[in-house]
Amino acid sequence: MTLILHIHPETPQPRLLRQAVEVLRAGGLIAYPTDTTYALGCGIGEKAALDRLIQLRRLDDKHQFTLLCADLSVLATYAKVENPDYRLLKAHTPGAYTWILKGTGEVPRRLMHPKKRTIGIRVPEHAICQGLLAEHGEPIMTSTLLLPGDEYPLTDPVDVRNVLEGRVDLIIDGGFCGLTETTVISLAEGDGPEVVREGAGSLEGIF
Repeated sequence: MTLILHIHPETPQPRLLRQAVEVLRAGGLIAYPTDTTYALGCGIGEKAALDRLIQLRRLDDKHQFTLLCADLSVLATYAKVENPDYRLLKAHTPGAYTWILKGTGEVPRRLMHPKKRTIGIRVPEHAICQGLLAEHGEPIMTSTLLLPGDEYPLTDPVDVRNVLEGRVDLIIDGGFCGLTETTVISLAEGDGPEVVREGAGSLEGIF
């Protein structure tokens, strides 16, 4: 059975955020709104939930996973970043960007790119996301809610419920989201930013 929580997108109710985080801590898979699209999420070490996410999206073993983080203070724990790149990150977070960085030993191996040993880092500008992260106290493994065969991510919470009810443990209805995914920028090679995907985040000031 899927729990449905209606959480205000600008002033999230603390009681409901706590309820949502209980689902994460119990190893659940959730669907939730972000500052770009709806997304799927689970706890970092929750293998069963991650396997369900992979199956739901039919992801291959080359998929680049992303950690949703409250701010850049977690970077040193999960990713390696040089000082010039840190300044770039600081100037563009929070926001609609996913940053590809070399992962540290704190990142479960199955979340990193199998050959490049990279991980995506995302700091969202969305009250529900920030509320979940604050209550959870650690990053959330996240992936865009883009289902097999679909051209665009789900954006209407009614559609999210119709498609995912019974397939995830929790759906957070936070209103409509956008259709455009994050801009993905790789800093993993150490020779400056490389645009992997142009999306919702502006490229102004990146180079």
